[in-house]
Amino acid sequence: MNRETFPTPESRPGAGQLPAPARHFGIQLSATPRGARLARRLAAEEIHRWGWPHGSEANRTASLLVAELASNAVRHGRVPGRDFRLRLTLQGGDPELLVEVTDASPDRTPPAPGAVRAPSGDLDTSGRGLLLVEALSRRWGTTGGDPHTKTVWCEVALA
Repeated sequence: MNRETFPTPESRPGAGQLPAPARHFGIQLSATPRGARLARRLAAEEIHRWGWPHGSEANRTASLLVAELASNAVRHGRVPGRDFRLRLTLQGGDPELLVEVTDASPDRTPPAPGAVRAPSGDLDTSGRGLLLVEALSRRWGTTGGDPHTKTVWCEVALA
């Protein structure tokens, strides 16, 4: 497990006049159910450290979105021997969190935003994750950074 944290100075000249600086958190995790669970827990802890306590609606919503994207990376984007990457970016000012999950399967992309369909029956046990992402985030999408990976991202308001 590789963890990187980019500290943000707590005080700087003119801090009351400028928007708060962005904060970043990134980690590479094993593409396993355990890795997906760990992604959610680490995201919740980091968001707590950034000022949104564990029990807050913002923390719960962001943690749920991380869990859904990480679970999809493990379930649908897993390539044996390759990890997935979680990256969180908190934008200053109007607090908005960018969640990015990168996996090793660029050829398996989710449906486009707005094209996600509900599962066909009550007995289906999967297929609801992206519906949650679409409902709870401001916007979401997929990008390809290189020929070996894809990133599924979403933005969520924390205010």
